[in-house]
Amino acid sequence: MNKKIITGISVFAAVIVFAAVSTATRHIHRPGPETVEEKPVCLNDTLTNGMSDIDTLKAMDAYIEKFLKQWEIKGASLSVMRNDSLVYSKGYGWADQEAGEPMTPGKILRMASVSKLITATGIMMLKERDLLTLQDKVFGPDGILNDSLFTASIRYKTMYSITVEQLLRHQGGFTNSRGDPMFSTRDIIRQFRLDGPPDHNTLVSCVLKRPLGYRPGSWQRYSNFGYLLLSMIIEKISGQDYETFIQENVLHPAGCYDMHLANNYYEQKYPNEVRYYMHAGSEKVQEYNMSGRLVERCYGGNDIHALSGAGAWCGSTAELCRFVASIDGRPEVPDILSYPSISEMTEYFDPQTYSLGWNDTRPDKEWTRTGTLTGTSALVKYFPDGECWIMITNTSTWRGPGFTKYTERLFKKCRELYSPLLPHRDMFGS
Repeated sequence: MNKKIITGISVFAAVIVFAAVSTATRHIHRPGPETVEEKPVCLNDTLTNGMSDIDTLKAMDAYIEKFLKQWEIKGASLSVMRNDSLVYSKGYGWADQEAGEPMTPGKILRMASVSKLITATGIMMLKERDLLTLQDKVFGPDGILNDSLFTASIRYKTMYSITVEQLLRHQGGFTNSRGDPMFSTRDIIRQFRLDGPPDHNTLVSCVLKRPLGYRPGSWQRYSNFGYLLLSMIIEKISGQDYETFIQENVLHPAGCYDMHLANNYYEQKYPNEVRYYMHAGSEKVQEYNMSGRLVERCYGGNDIHALSGAGAWCGSTAELCRFVASIDGRPEVPDILSYPSISEMTEYFDPQTYSLGWNDTRPDKEWTRTGTLTGTSALVKYFPDGECWIMITNTSTWRGPGFTKYTERLFKKCRELYSPLLPHRDMFGS
């Protein structure tokens, strides 16, 4: 079965990647018998602050700068899309104050739980290829993650009923009553007497030894761990590591060529990645790996890279707009998923039911995806009139996840005052 799955997806992935490269690359014609084919044009390499330095929007810039100063945020990136066209993309403040680097629209930032929208899209893509269903069981002999390590760790049979859809909707039964497993590495090392930070297989084995907080499907509780399991499902079915599969089958076909899983330390940052900052008054914490070192929480307090599809992606707000345009059902930018899959991801049930990947999708077609980590806050708001506003900061605030509601208010005010002044253009270049 595994050989069949891997072979099938390899062929399909090759076709998708070939098609994406064929349509997204530039061909430079020069004298001679051969045609030279360049690499795909990366959106982050084409955008500058000057492109959105517009006289009629100076007041909006001032309003945003005042907001950032009020919250003591070092830097932020904002992109606005209308009807699948990128109309505005600009950086505010500092990307790296110590290095003297201003924020620009080509900078990439940790997007925290916005990563879950990318992971959910990967799951839906596997579903479209008939490689899984949302009702497939996750654990047990007939489950996707049927590894003997996991089966031997399960002590409570209710875990055998967990489905893929329940993980997507945060209904898998996992709670944080003993701390979020993705953010309590030191506690897990101590509790299970590990030699060091657990890899994904070890972490899952440890968590499966604990009882569930509720019967799967009977309730919901936001779970980063559930989205780690979804990342591992993608790996198991595709035969590729999670990051490679998502880049080749989701992000590149969507026109996003500069998204990566973030690393833990400043010294490991990508060339065009920002520096992250803690809010005033925050204290250093013990390093996640039990070294005993005191570190800034955003640089070693947690194992960011290990979050994988639950919260580790970093990218620019402009490319994130391009990704959203590829899963919104609008015709202007070709979608990477079918319309039925997009409808399933955004279907509204009730205020208590999470959508697939999105935090919330309302009946009026307003969609929301938030993300918060130490050192960053991200908000994606897709509005019924076809506008999508995305902001990511490189600084924590004392409000934590609650800060996103203030960003929502910022978007609301800016839309009321300045949406009519946004230019009619498409910086995607398509």
